[in-house]
Amino acid sequence: MTTHALLQAFKASKPAFGAWITLPGVLNARALAQASPHLSWVMIDCEHGLTSLQPGAAESIQAITGLGPNAPSALVRIPATGVSDSTSWQIKYALDAGARGVLVPMVSTAEKAREVVADSRFPPGGRRGFGSPFTHGHWGLSAAEYINSANDSVVTMIQIETKEGVQNVDAIAAVDGIDCLFIGPYDLSLCLGYPPPSPDPHSDVEVVIQDILKAAHKAGKKCAIYCTSGTQALKRAEEGFDIINVTSDIDAMTRSVVENLSAAVGAQ
Repeated sequence: MTTHALLQAFKASKPAFGAWITLPGVLNARALAQASPHLSWVMIDCEHGLTSLQPGAAESIQAITGLGPNAPSALVRIPATGVSDSTSWQIKYALDAGARGVLVPMVSTAEKAREVVADSRFPPGGRRGFGSPFTHGHWGLSAAEYINSANDSVVTMIQIETKEGVQNVDAIAAVDGIDCLFIGPYDLSLCLGYPPPSPDPHSDVEVVIQDILKAAHKAGKKCAIYCTSGTQALKRAEEGFDIINVTSDIDAMTRSVVENLSAAVGAQ
């Protein structure tokens, strides 16, 4: 079976650090995925990023898994949100493309969380259909092996980033099959009536973030958060977050250009 670095981090009970892919193209995805041995996962963002769900995400997943046994787990954030009826087929597309996990934005109710689980699991644990001639091969498995192991190997993640989601967080966290609650600090801040983080969230939003972390762990689930720097990510790891985004492709590229050009012109 192809290595699933995110699950390995889960089993080792250590923070799983990752990076966000917002730019399209297999070469960009592959370059980021092999940039550091500390990457446990990469998120191909089909919601706000410029990668299409098909064929873009599928091609990027193959470019990443083709790096070999040390490749980070390729995850996909689907474009449809938890308030949409179109999440089902998008989850299917992402998982059939070989994604090790799926992230669904703006899930606000336990009912929607159960739908996400059903679409991510084969029967009898869900309603996911099997038919792709490619998926199992991308995992390095036979079709039978993939069907028998996918329900335990695919990581199902939902984002808590609405006022309703915060109100229902305990019920959402209790849903069997949800592996992780992912906090999006930007939309969470806006939905609660606060400005976006700059770079840290407002103190009132921070209280909510810590409550979500506690709710996830109380239910025996992982909790993830989006950070924008290594310093911020370290702080979240010390607080007990399990899955932590450290940077993105566009942010890393921009910062490098700014820092190196500033050094070149002698700017302080």
